[in-house]
Amino acid sequence: MISFPNAKINLGLHITAKRKDGYHDIESCMIPIPLNDALEMIVSTKKTTFESTGLEIPGNSNDNLILKAYQLLKKDFPNLPHLNIHLHKHIPMGAGLGGGSADAAFALSLMNNLFDLILDDFFLEEYAAQLGSDCAFFIENTPKISRGRGELLEPVDLDLGGTHLILINPGIHIGTKEAYEGVTPTAPKVKLEEVLTDKRRWKGELVNDFEASIFPNHPEIAGIKEKLYEHGAYYAAMSGSGSSVFGLFEEKPENMDWNESYFKFEARI
Repeated sequence: MISFPNAKINLGLHITAKRKDGYHDIESCMIPIPLNDALEMIVSTKKTTFESTGLEIPGNSNDNLILKAYQLLKKDFPNLPHLNIHLHKHIPMGAGLGGGSADAAFALSLMNNLFDLILDDFFLEEYAAQLGSDCAFFIENTPKISRGRGELLEPVDLDLGGTHLILINPGIHIGTKEAYEGVTPTAPKVKLEEVLTDKRRWKGELVNDFEASIFPNHPEIAGIKEKLYEHGAYYAAMSGSGSSVFGLFEEKPENMDWNESYFKFEARI
């Protein structure tokens, strides 16, 4: 059985409070985009294995969230058979696009279908939230406003159908410490839901709080956002804690040249 985990972008990202557990409370609108990995699972009679192709995944493969998703389900369903798992990685990692979280969430849904576990989305989201802050978003995989650590989700009535998306990742690594050290948690003055109702307000009021600390240290990332606006984007921002930057356009822009080393993705949403 095969599925195609997709990435997400953030429309605004506010860091609202520092939590006692060491995490931060956030507020953001997350939107799925059609940039995909490919995930295949085949029942095995021997042992559970994991392999990947495509972009190289750093670290120990045993720590991959897909395997952790399998182990999490196996605690409650000890009779789950072994699996041969193959992931073809296309979504850039550590890029603010949620690729690893998507892989884990899609793995849960895939196993739910493969093994006829009959878990509804509520329970799948409960499992997903144990794997990562934004994993639960990818279960229903529809536009949502996220709060808390990112696991508290509310549907939002937002239609970006027909919007042209350009996403650029310059390959600059932004560590968690660097992303948060320049941010002072502050409750937003205007409700995110209110701003989202009027696209004319997005450029001025739909803010990613990480940009204030990351752009001065990495002007190359700031320059990508500026270039997207220069070519007619009605909204452009860094996604998550970066370093991916996206632009939303009413029409496909012409004559946009990018550094050949950049990862570029372009699509109609």
